[in-house]
Amino acid sequence: MAEQHVLEMKGISKAFPGVQALSNVTLKVKPGTVHALMGENGAGKSTLMKCLFGIYKPDEGEIYINGSKMAINNSKDALNSGVSMIHQELHPVPHRNVMENIWLGRFPTFGFGLLKLVNEKRMYEDTLQLFRDLEIDVDPRARTGSLSVSKIQSLEIAKAVSFNSKVIVMDEPTSSLTGNEVEQLFSIINRLRKRGVSIIYISHKMEEILQISDEVTIMRDGKYIGTWDSGELTTDLIISRMVGRDLTERFPERTNVPGDTLMHVEKLSSPNPKSFQDVSFALRRGEILGLGGLVGAQRTELIEALFGLRGVASGTISIDGKEVKIKSPADAKQHKIALLTEERRVTGIFPVLSVYENTIIANLGRYQNKLGLIKEREGRTEAQLNVEKLRTKTPSVDTQIRNLSGGNQQKVLLARWLLTEPDILLLDEPTRGIDVGAKYEIYSIIIELAKQGKSIIMISSEMPELLGMSDRIMVMSEGRMTGIVDGKQATEQEIMRLAAQQRSAVTGGNKA
Repeated sequence: MAEQHVLEMKGISKAFPGVQALSNVTLKVKPGTVHALMGENGAGKSTLMKCLFGIYKPDEGEIYINGSKMAINNSKDALNSGVSMIHQELHPVPHRNVMENIWLGRFPTFGFGLLKLVNEKRMYEDTLQLFRDLEIDVDPRARTGSLSVSKIQSLEIAKAVSFNSKVIVMDEPTSSLTGNEVEQLFSIINRLRKRGVSIIYISHKMEEILQISDEVTIMRDGKYIGTWDSGELTTDLIISRMVGRDLTERFPERTNVPGDTLMHVEKLSSPNPKSFQDVSFALRRGEILGLGGLVGAQRTELIEALFGLRGVASGTISIDGKEVKIKSPADAKQHKIALLTEERRVTGIFPVLSVYENTIIANLGRYQNKLGLIKEREGRTEAQLNVEKLRTKTPSVDTQIRNLSGGNQQKVLLARWLLTEPDILLLDEPTRGIDVGAKYEIYSIIIELAKQGKSIIMISSEMPELLGMSDRIMVMSEGRMTGIVDGKQATEQEIMRLAAQQRSAVTGGNKA
């Protein structure tokens, strides 16, 4: 192997029952660089990294670190070889302090023989030195569960560095971060790059990739497509190489036509004074109402209240001109409201259940006989019809949903709620963590549902998505509605101005 590569994966192949996940994949990473790994959901990125980190054993292929062939059979082998991985879902031990999380399983000790005690002083000093080197401002003795997501991510990076890693894999590291937190992460990455550490960076966010990476490798359908200097690439080039075709438009044409008012919310307030207060708006039939705002705007809290997951102190909700009381999700379902949650892995899918079971679970009564037993044939038929209707990629309806890509998991969740025959769909970040090709398919489904007369409230933190998909955009700031703007005439500047209004300056905005 050429000396300029700290890592080379050669001819990596991996198959699972019914699926060829990787086929003869190559990856070469230079020292002290940020190497982006891109591809649609299901392209094989995570599988390749799990082969590198010893979670999976490749069926074929070889892995070289600094020119030496490595046998990586488990995560310990990977760490000993100089490879660390920071997963998308962070799993620290929340009730232990920061330094214990970093040195877990390898605490410094003092004493002799069987009488060994943890050397707290040395652990504190080593952690402090690690944080100083990376310019991370976290108290080593702070309880980990009290930290923000960005601080926990900094902790995970420090932990990876503490293994003297030559290569650190970061899987969707900014999916839960604000703009300022992303800049802080990039500062840490740049310090690591200067120290000669290589970063393999997995993300669907094109702007981030072009900003932070030195090289970009693109995969498609489990195959290696190519590697390019990031300076040679544009967003359109990356998209066309990821999906294998040109996407002339990032958003489908909106063919829905909003009608009369279906839902009216008047002066809705949370019992928590720091949450949503005095929110009023109308939702029309066949309308896609975008819901924008910065972190802390209380958008999720508002739609969870509409679904009965949160209490309401005052205000009214009316559907078809009649006031309704929604105190639980069962009430919401009765009034034909459905909610697609933001965290599909945590509050959406049942990972060990099949596609079929995940599809029918919100509507079990429809498939029960008089004895309360499930009429399995009817349920399977319905699940299969939805797989075909939504073009969900799955070997069968019996496949565990956790084995599907993020975009296909989201389609199963959409099918689940469509079986309840809702009139109102509440979608919280419906394309979060989904690649550009799958996003377009989700967008097409949303527009088709609106065209059929479904009313949709869609939370999105991506400005182009809000502008590209919404008939109107309602903006919130610190729990207050600051304005509603027409989707065709809205600009990023106007939305950001409304999103940045402080509570003291909020006057209620346009309630049209």
